[in-house]
Amino acid sequence: MPTWNSRGLRGSTFEEYINRTNEKYLEHGLALIQKVPTPITPIRIDKETRHITLAYFEQKSTVDFIGAVQGIPVCFDAKECHTDTFPLQNVHPHQIAFMEYFEQQKGISFLLIDFTHREEFYYLTFGQLMTFWNRAQAGGRKSFRYEELPEEFFFRSAGGILVPYLDLLQKDLDRRG
Repeated sequence: MPTWNSRGLRGSTFEEYINRTNEKYLEHGLALIQKVPTPITPIRIDKETRHITLAYFEQKSTVDFIGAVQGIPVCFDAKECHTDTFPLQNVHPHQIAFMEYFEQQKGISFLLIDFTHREEFYYLTFGQLMTFWNRAQAGGRKSFRYEELPEEFFFRSAGGILVPYLDLLQKDLDRRG
């Protein structure tokens, strides 16, 4: 069982940047995206401050964010990568299943990846994710490399928006026809 004070908060800075981005998108009437809370069971609570100091995750979560952009349902997960190789073990089978069901309901699923060492973000379309996932399931590489990713889906902070992913979402929609 993962605990609150071990691996559970990796990526929290990136998620906070996305939260701030989503606040800007809401202020401008562009999107309503919310962080999906992960249910936890407290194990240890500091009696003086009444803060949870140790907890475990109750159940597998779905994805990190869900909402709508201009009437289009979207869900996505945020991942950090500190090298040029992204291990697919960072995406869990229950997340893949959720995103597949979401897509079947005419929603758009994707990953946002922060290549921290490059100070660069990547919008991984659901189609790209499934190509890598299926390759791994068939006995191939259990990861994908930075070089395998189409350049057009890399992006950086711009115009006062920390993680400006809406343009990439539009590109994804355009490719789907």
